[in-house]
Amino acid sequence: METARVQLLGGLVVLLAGGCGAEAQVALPDAAVSAAAPTISAGGQVREQYERFAHEEWGGGTPDASGYWLQRYMFNVDAQVWRRLRAYVEVKSGIELWRAGGPRPPDEDALDLHQGFVDLSFGPATVRLGRQEISFGTQRLISVREGPNVRQSFDGADLVIEHGQWRVDGFGTRYVGTDTGVFDDSSNTGRSLWGVYAVREPDAGGTAGVDLYYLGYRRNQASFDQGTGLELRHSWGVRAWGESTTVDYNTEAVLQTGTFGRSRIRAWTVASDTGYRPVPAVRLGVRADITSGDADRHDDRLGTFNPLFPKGNYFGLVSSLAPSNHLDLHPQVTIEPRPDLVFSTMWLFFWRQQRDDGIYGIPGNLIRSGEGTHERFVGQSPGLEVEWQATQHLSVTGNLALFTAGPFIRETGPPAEDTTYVAGWVTYCF
Repeated sequence: METARVQLLGGLVVLLAGGCGAEAQVALPDAAVSAAAPTISAGGQVREQYERFAHEEWGGGTPDASGYWLQRYMFNVDAQVWRRLRAYVEVKSGIELWRAGGPRPPDEDALDLHQGFVDLSFGPATVRLGRQEISFGTQRLISVREGPNVRQSFDGADLVIEHGQWRVDGFGTRYVGTDTGVFDDSSNTGRSLWGVYAVREPDAGGTAGVDLYYLGYRRNQASFDQGTGLELRHSWGVRAWGESTTVDYNTEAVLQTGTFGRSRIRAWTVASDTGYRPVPAVRLGVRADITSGDADRHDDRLGTFNPLFPKGNYFGLVSSLAPSNHLDLHPQVTIEPRPDLVFSTMWLFFWRQQRDDGIYGIPGNLIRSGEGTHERFVGQSPGLEVEWQATQHLSVTGNLALFTAGPFIRETGPPAEDTTYVAGWVTYCF
């Protein structure tokens, strides 16, 4: 977090500049005060975004000829009250304008508490209590949901222990639902998340980074192509990752067990992202992911993988689909002609893993059932993204993408139109 100006108020250090996100660390200037002085910093984010879909969800959405605006406003206050005690409060406001059919669940929240927690630190251990963001790894399973207009948070506790290259989180939380009013978000959503997540960072000798984790999840009212019921799911995962000057890799495998109604859960995924840099400014990459689907909707076993709380733009620019019952191949090219400018082009190919299961959205909703068709190929999606870091605080992003209606979409339609997506946004962090 950048510190632009410091004021001394009777021994209190007030930092009048900030950055985006709760994890920015407060650092006291050496010449300002002693390390014992309490500090307060403030920061936030403003994001103005335009989006336009033609035939959203292959024509399943409300027609929208003109597009719509999304506005995000976030403001935080971070107080290092004592060397062992930190308090953090962040409010949010998400506004949607002119979207045909009205706002989607993550589009609008007039004003609410996004985060409000205290950290108690004792040597290598820190306990965080209250409303907080949670994210792990590359946010395949647990994310802050940065892409949509309103980010997500959880109510609960997190115990963090750091030692050498290792960090271990043990946490128990409830998901906070997004309501559109003023200070009306609550965790009475019937969705709970708990677990242990351990990370070993790579060392200077090139040893791979490793994540080992267990995640528990309960959803009182879950829906799959098989039906609706109580879902109790356990995810056991491992991730290996690292990079050199020319090659980077990120590979993850997860096994899921548990129960869904009277059915047993047996699901899995293997995901990979590998890149090669022929020159420092160019990365040639390919993602390849597979998630299990349900082989028979009428038996007593559920094979559909649940990605829990994934990032909103999991497959890139058109974020209609979740990684459930799927197989994808996703080549990518990233070019950085200069440090503040990035061009990314990608092409997603998407299939169903099991014929008897459907396809799902990011919130876990069933988009289209697999009943009545044996086609696997859902479609393909080329896309282009441009990111410009105009100043230290101001960034500009533009997206253009297409998602074709493949044989599966055509056989489960109508509607079965190709989806096009155009978006641009400006983000200011202070």
